[in-house]
Amino acid sequence: MLAVAGVVLATLLAAAGPASAHNTLIESDPAEGASLDRAPDEVTLTFDQPVQRGAGDGVNQIAVTGPDGGQWQRGQAQVDGTSVTTALHPLGPKGEYVIGYRILSADGHAVTDEIRFTLTQHGPGGDEAPGQPADAENQADSDTDGGGVPVWVWIVAAVALLGVGVTVALRAGSGRS
Repeated sequence: MLAVAGVVLATLLAAAGPASAHNTLIESDPAEGASLDRAPDEVTLTFDQPVQRGAGDGVNQIAVTGPDGGQWQRGQAQVDGTSVTTALHPLGPKGEYVIGYRILSADGHAVTDEIRFTLTQHGPGGDEAPGQPADAENQADSDTDGGGVPVWVWIVAAVALLGVGVTVALRAGSGRS
């Protein structure tokens, strides 16, 4: 019985590897650390696995924060397989822009990160962003992992259930002798 329990545990742990792999950003346009003479019209992020669409608007988000703290993204982020895109208002002030994103990974967990690029010349937009600056509530939301139940919880539950089953089976079998 212990050998069977060991084999089941090893199988569960081996199967947990792929299930716990979050999406990884493999490319962005504009690229991380890029210096641009011309303001981009949109931001596109490409991941190694398909991005889940989720249940409703706002599950997958891209925020573009300018040097003045204003928001420059326009509309909802659009998911197309492994790519997530959002349009931008015409960028204005030169300086560093931060692209913050939160996407629903293929394994159901939220993936958040940010990349930066620099606009080296004033863009066609005004000096103030048409969007509102990010408030503390939005930033608090991006710091949480609203995904699902972590895989390790399921593994612990399965091992505990297996242990209870083995114990009951051994006690029931020993009472018959």
